Amino acid sequence: MSEIIVVDSEKCVGCNACIRSCPAPEANITKKLDDGRFVTTVNSERCIACGECVRNCLHGARDYIDDTEEAMSAIEKTEKLIILATPSIKTVFPKQWKNILNWFRENGCMVFDVSFGADICTWAHIRAIQRGAVGNLITQPCAAIVKYIETYQPTLLKNLSPIHSPILCSAIFIKRYMRLPNKIAVLSPCVAKKNEFNETSFVEFNVTFQKLMEYFKSKHIVIRTDQDDDLAYNFDGDQGQMGAIYPKPGGLRDNLWLHDPEINIVTSEGVHRVYPELDMYAKLNESKKPRVFDVLSCEFGCNVGAGARSQQTLFDIMQTMNDVEKEASGRRKIKGGFFRASEDQIFKRFDDELMLEDFIRQYRQLTPSYEPTEEELEPIFSSMGKHTESEKNYNCHACGYSSCKAMATAIYRGINLPDNCLVHAKSLLMSKQNPISGQNEKISKLSSDVEKISRSLNEIIEANDSNGNRKNDVHDLLTNVIEFCNSTETMDKESLTSLVEILEKTDDAFNELDKNIKNTSDNTSTINQYISDIRQLVTEMNSVLNEDDVLEES
Repeated sequence: MSEIIVVDSEKCVGCNACIRSCPAPEANITKKLDDGRFVTTVNSERCIACGECVRNCLHGARDYIDDTEEAMSAIEKTEKLIILATPSIKTVFPKQWKNILNWFRENGCMVFDVSFGADICTWAHIRAIQRGAVGNLITQPCAAIVKYIETYQPTLLKNLSPIHSPILCSAIFIKRYMRLPNKIAVLSPCVAKKNEFNETSFVEFNVTFQKLMEYFKSKHIVIRTDQDDDLAYNFDGDQGQMGAIYPKPGGLRDNLWLHDPEINIVTSEGVHRVYPELDMYAKLNESKKPRVFDVLSCEFGCNVGAGARSQQTLFDIMQTMNDVEKEASGRRKIKGGFFRASEDQIFKRFDDELMLEDFIRQYRQLTPSYEPTEEELEPIFSSMGKHTESEKNYNCHACGYSSCKAMATAIYRGINLPDNCLVHAKSLLMSKQNPISGQNEKISKLSSDVEKISRSLNEIIEANDSNGNRKNDVHDLLTNVIEFCNSTETMDKESLTSLVEILEKTDDAFNELDKNIKNTSDNTSTINQYISDIRQLVTEMNSVLNEDDVLEES
């Protein structure tokens, strides 16, 4: 599989937001760099390219790759591409979509409406159901859903609809029925479509709305705003009808119900809902499954796909969709009575012109990863500092996974590290800090004595000026000890080592001072007492610092 989601390691801060938002349990690989930073990269084989991590990365460390540059390069070389415009272009660019399509046309491209392919998709589903050619179905216009089932729930491939997506139905119609050999570029809001196009080979370029606008901006191309609210457009092929509402949640469902309102259809949208429900669906007996499970990875449908980056609010989008639905309904031609007694004229055309077999897709199945046993996870839990059942089910989610077991499984598979467990890291930190914290209290108490003795050293100068320089050395060293203790609230290994070095120098200075004073001072007993007090203090502080091998443990 080609790389779609990419990571800038320099911007990654290891916050685990990508893992937390990702519905694919093996898509992320966390590594520890030489500088101690944790960076999470992407496993392209197990990533479903839903784009949720890109949406949720607050540090700009994640982005995606589409085919905009390649498509535009072909256009610049005067290659006549076929542009397939998905219906969500109207909701993402409500006042510019026509002029965007006109720009492509002015640059030698042909422009087709994916809504027409969506109408074919609806027809193919209805006919397959009526003929008994399919069982209980999971819809597949969403490429991220398809990749998830292929990768993580391959037992559901028997339920995954064999009917191609609206985009592929459009491409197949253009290539097989219109017999146009031109390369096809799709204007879409979907990052994951690149996977679908790679697997099926009918479409050459996935051009997402976001990257398209970035291209226009880089080339200083200004797309005019259109004051015309008319939703009709002079496409090179047919403009679709009710297929135009596919981008909204339940869009395929509503199309199926137009032709058979008695079909049992359940819908689900959004990464935090649809993937757990797919896992739940996989455990159901076939008799309990709905006839159609209509699913989308994006919570509010394709209109807010990860490659859309729409500036419109949700309310603006739904209003536009409502207008699109009204306009499409007006172009729908019905013959006869209501519901089953009626006949959709576009279906009659498809029955006359199309073969259902041309719109059937094959899927690829990846081998599911091995699921470790409880016994195999035991040493992993131990490496995370988790030994009791309570510790193994702490489930704080800081690592990004849904449970400690999921994190342990990721470590077992080699895509994460025990050190990335926050609880484990905190326990290690506390185990190192506990022996040090006791020494901090003792050092703090002793430092006040240092101040008293340092002040008393002034009398040594008065007693013997010849030792003033030596005394000043000692005084400066003691001052360093005082400042060090007052400015360092918490001792770590580095700060403790520095303090020991200062005290060792202080002790050496005392030796010299003591020797000189004994040889020259008239007030030897008093001065010796000061020096004795100071040396005792230094000894005590060194003893405290080395107590219980603190430096070794830190």
